[in-house]
Amino acid sequence: MLKTPIIIINCKTYRGCVGKKAVEFAKVCDKVAKETKASIAVAVSAPDIFSVSRAVKIPVLAQHIDDSEFGSNTGNILAEVVKENGAVGTLLNHSEKRIPKKAIEGAVKRAKECGLAVVICAKDDDEGKELAGFKPDFIAVEPPELIGGDISVSTAQPELIKGSVRKIGKNVLVGAGVKTTEDVKVAVKLGSVGILVASGVTKAKDPEKALKELVKGLSN
Repeated sequence: MLKTPIIIINCKTYRGCVGKKAVEFAKVCDKVAKETKASIAVAVSAPDIFSVSRAVKIPVLAQHIDDSEFGSNTGNILAEVVKENGAVGTLLNHSEKRIPKKAIEGAVKRAKECGLAVVICAKDDDEGKELAGFKPDFIAVEPPELIGGDISVSTAQPELIKGSVRKIGKNVLVGAGVKTTEDVKVAVKLGSVGILVASGVTKAKDPEKALKELVKGLSN
Protein backbone atom coordinates (compact mmCIF):
# COMPACT_ATOMS: atom_id res chain seq x y z
CA MET A 1 0.00 0.00 0.00
CA LEU A 2 3.00 2.32 0.24
CA LYS A 3 3.22 3.54 -3.32
CA THR A 4 6.02 5.80 -4.45
CA PRO A 5 6.77 8.64 -4.68
CA ILE A 6 5.46 9.00 -1.15
CA ILE A 7 5.21 11.44 1.73
CA ILE A 8 5.16 9.80 5.15
CA ILE A 9 4.19 12.14 7.98
CA ASN A 10 5.44 11.21 11.42
CA CYS A 11 2.96 12.61 13.92
CA LYS A 12 5.33 11.89 16.84
CA THR A 13 3.52 12.96 20.03
CA TYR A 14 2.86 16.55 19.05
CA ARG A 15 -0.13 17.95 20.89
CA GLY A 16 -2.06 18.47 17.67
CA CYS A 17 -1.53 14.91 16.47
CA VAL A 18 -2.47 12.62 19.35
CA GLY A 19 -5.77 11.33 20.66
CA LYS A 20 -8.84 12.86 19.02
CA LYS A 21 -6.61 15.38 17.26
CA ALA A 22 -4.71 12.53 15.61
CA VAL A 23 -7.91 11.61 13.80
CA GLU A 24 -8.55 15.22 12.81
CA PHE A 25 -5.02 15.61 11.51
CA ALA A 26 -5.12 12.33 9.60
CA LYS A 27 -8.37 13.39 7.95
CA VAL A 28 -6.60 16.50 6.63
CA CYS A 29 -3.88 14.29 5.16
CA ASP A 30 -6.52 11.97 3.72
CA LYS A 31 -8.25 14.93 2.08
CA VAL A 32 -5.04 16.12 0.47
CA ALA A 33 -4.26 12.63 -0.79
CA LYS A 34 -7.72 12.34 -2.34
CA GLU A 35 -7.60 15.77 -3.97
CA THR A 36 -4.04 15.51 -5.32
CA LYS A 37 -3.92 11.75 -5.97
CA ALA A 38 -0.60 11.73 -4.09
CA SER A 39 0.67 8.81 -2.04
CA ILE A 40 0.57 9.98 1.59
CA ALA A 41 0.82 7.97 4.79
CA VAL A 42 0.79 8.85 8.49
CA ALA A 43 2.75 7.29 11.34
CA VAL A 44 0.85 7.66 14.61
CA SER A 45 1.29 6.70 18.24
CA ALA A 46 0.31 3.13 19.05
CA PRO A 47 -2.84 4.10 21.02
CA ASP A 48 -4.10 6.08 18.02
CA ILE A 49 -3.67 3.43 15.32
CA PHE A 50 -7.14 1.93 15.75
CA SER A 51 -9.11 5.18 15.61
CA VAL A 52 -7.03 6.76 12.86
CA SER A 53 -7.01 3.71 10.59
CA ARG A 54 -10.80 3.55 10.74
CA ALA A 55 -11.22 7.22 9.94
CA VAL A 56 -9.08 7.49 6.81
CA LYS A 57 -8.25 5.70 3.57
CA ILE A 58 -4.54 6.53 3.52
CA PRO A 59 -2.04 4.03 4.96
CA VAL A 60 -1.38 4.22 8.68
CA LEU A 61 1.93 3.18 10.20
CA ALA A 62 3.05 2.50 13.74
CA GLN A 63 5.90 4.69 14.94
CA HIS A 64 7.65 1.65 16.40
CA ILE A 65 7.29 -2.05 17.10
CA ASP A 66 9.38 -4.34 19.27
CA ASP A 67 10.96 -7.63 18.28
CA SER A 68 8.75 -9.43 20.82
CA GLU A 69 6.33 -12.29 20.38
CA PHE A 70 3.27 -13.12 22.47
CA GLY A 71 4.22 -13.84 26.05
CA SER A 72 5.43 -12.33 29.30
CA ASN A 73 6.25 -8.86 28.04
CA THR A 74 5.14 -5.59 29.62
CA GLY A 75 4.87 -2.40 27.61
CA ASN A 76 6.07 -4.00 24.39
CA ILE A 77 4.43 -3.22 21.06
CA LEU A 78 3.68 -6.36 19.05
CA ALA A 79 3.61 -6.48 15.26
CA GLU A 80 0.43 -8.57 15.35
CA VAL A 81 -1.36 -6.02 17.49
CA VAL A 82 -0.56 -2.95 15.40
CA LYS A 83 -1.67 -4.83 12.30
CA GLU A 84 -4.90 -5.96 13.97
CA ASN A 85 -5.56 -2.34 14.87
CA GLY A 86 -5.15 -1.18 11.29
CA ALA A 87 -1.48 -0.39 10.69
CA VAL A 88 0.02 -1.48 7.37
CA GLY A 89 3.60 -0.82 8.37
CA THR A 90 5.98 0.61 10.92
CA LEU A 91 8.89 2.96 11.39
CA LEU A 92 11.95 1.58 13.16
CA ASN A 93 15.01 3.21 14.68
CA HIS A 94 13.88 6.81 14.38
CA SER A 95 16.44 9.28 15.71
CA GLU A 96 14.19 9.78 18.74
CA LYS A 97 13.69 6.02 19.22
CA ARG A 98 17.04 4.45 18.41
CA ILE A 99 17.33 0.73 19.07
CA PRO A 100 20.23 -1.76 18.84
CA LYS A 101 20.91 -3.36 15.48
CA LYS A 102 19.97 -6.78 16.82
CA ALA A 103 16.59 -5.40 17.87
CA ILE A 104 16.14 -3.80 14.44
CA GLU A 105 16.82 -7.11 12.75
CA GLY A 106 14.37 -8.88 15.03
CA ALA A 107 11.68 -6.24 14.57
CA VAL A 108 12.01 -6.41 10.79
CA LYS A 109 11.60 -10.18 10.97
CA ARG A 110 8.50 -9.85 13.16
CA ALA A 111 7.03 -7.19 10.86
CA LYS A 112 7.58 -9.32 7.78
CA GLU A 113 5.99 -12.32 9.47
CA CYS A 114 2.90 -10.20 10.00
CA GLY A 115 2.85 -8.62 6.55
CA LEU A 116 3.83 -5.13 7.68
CA ALA A 117 5.87 -2.76 5.56
CA VAL A 118 9.05 -1.51 7.24
CA VAL A 119 10.75 1.89 7.12
CA ILE A 120 14.09 1.85 8.91
CA CYS A 121 15.52 5.25 9.80
CA ALA A 122 19.25 5.88 9.54
CA LYS A 123 21.39 8.82 10.62
CA ASP A 124 23.52 8.82 7.46
CA ASP A 125 24.21 6.95 4.24
CA ASP A 126 26.74 4.56 5.78
CA GLU A 127 24.33 3.43 8.47
CA GLY A 128 21.59 3.25 5.84
CA LYS A 129 23.70 0.91 3.73
CA GLU A 130 24.34 -1.33 6.73
CA LEU A 131 20.69 -1.43 7.81
CA ALA A 132 19.56 -2.11 4.24
CA GLY A 133 20.99 -5.58 4.79
CA PHE A 134 17.92 -6.35 6.91
CA LYS A 135 15.84 -5.89 3.74
CA PRO A 136 13.26 -3.33 4.86
CA ASP A 137 10.88 -1.80 2.34
CA PHE A 138 12.45 1.64 2.75
CA ILE A 139 15.48 3.26 4.34
CA ALA A 140 14.80 6.81 5.53
CA VAL A 141 18.01 8.79 5.91
CA GLU A 142 17.67 11.69 8.37
CA PRO A 143 20.64 13.60 9.80
CA PRO A 144 19.70 14.04 13.50
CA GLU A 145 21.12 17.55 13.68
CA LEU A 146 18.65 18.78 11.04
CA ILE A 147 15.49 17.13 12.40
CA GLY A 148 12.94 19.75 13.43
CA GLY A 149 15.17 22.56 12.22
CA ASP A 150 14.77 25.36 9.71
CA ILE A 151 17.33 24.06 7.20
CA SER A 152 16.43 20.96 5.21
CA VAL A 153 18.63 18.04 4.27
CA SER A 154 18.01 19.01 0.63
CA THR A 155 19.64 22.37 1.24
CA ALA A 156 22.29 21.52 3.81
CA GLN A 157 23.39 18.08 2.66
CA PRO A 158 22.31 17.28 -0.91
CA GLU A 159 25.42 15.13 -1.23
CA LEU A 160 24.00 12.90 1.52
CA ILE A 161 20.96 12.21 -0.64
CA LYS A 162 23.16 11.35 -3.60
CA GLY A 163 25.36 9.14 -1.46
CA SER A 164 22.39 7.35 0.05
CA VAL A 165 20.90 6.54 -3.33
CA ARG A 166 24.29 5.38 -4.63
CA LYS A 167 25.04 3.17 -1.61
CA ILE A 168 21.58 1.86 -0.79
CA GLY A 169 19.90 1.82 -4.18
CA LYS A 170 16.18 2.12 -4.67
CA ASN A 171 13.58 2.93 -2.05
CA VAL A 172 15.50 5.63 -0.22
CA LEU A 173 13.46 8.21 1.65
CA VAL A 174 15.01 11.37 3.07
CA GLY A 175 13.97 13.73 5.80
CA ALA A 176 14.99 16.35 8.37
CA GLY A 177 13.92 19.95 8.07
CA VAL A 178 11.87 19.36 4.90
CA LYS A 179 9.26 22.10 4.61
CA THR A 180 9.00 23.41 1.04
CA THR A 181 8.13 22.32 -2.47
CA GLU A 182 11.76 22.91 -3.45
CA ASP A 183 13.01 20.68 -0.63
CA VAL A 184 10.96 17.79 -1.97
CA LYS A 185 11.78 18.55 -5.58
CA VAL A 186 15.52 18.41 -4.88
CA ALA A 187 15.20 15.18 -2.90
CA VAL A 188 13.28 13.46 -5.71
CA LYS A 189 15.59 14.84 -8.41
CA LEU A 190 18.57 13.37 -6.55
CA GLY A 191 16.98 9.94 -6.53
CA SER A 192 14.89 9.53 -3.39
CA VAL A 193 11.43 7.98 -3.72
CA GLY A 194 9.86 10.28 -1.17
CA ILE A 195 10.24 12.00 2.15
CA LEU A 196 9.68 11.38 5.84
CA VAL A 197 8.45 14.59 7.41
CA ALA A 198 7.10 15.72 10.77
CA SER A 199 7.12 19.31 12.02
CA GLY A 200 6.99 20.77 8.51
CA VAL A 201 3.36 19.63 8.42
CA THR A 202 2.35 18.74 11.96
CA LYS A 203 3.38 22.10 13.42
CA ALA A 204 2.38 24.23 10.45
CA LYS A 205 -0.23 26.94 10.99
CA ASP A 206 -2.14 25.44 8.09
CA PRO A 207 -1.22 21.71 7.79
CA GLU A 208 -3.36 21.24 4.68
CA LYS A 209 -1.62 24.05 2.84
CA ALA A 210 1.81 22.90 4.00
CA LEU A 211 1.17 19.34 2.83
CA LYS A 212 -0.08 20.48 -0.55
CA GLU A 213 3.13 22.46 -1.01
CA LEU A 214 5.16 19.34 -0.34
CA VAL A 215 3.04 17.27 -2.72
CA LYS A 216 3.86 19.69 -5.55
CA GLY A 217 7.49 18.68 -5.26
CA LEU A 218 6.79 15.00 -5.95
CA SER A 219 5.98 15.57 -9.59
CA ASN A 220 8.52 18.22 -10.50
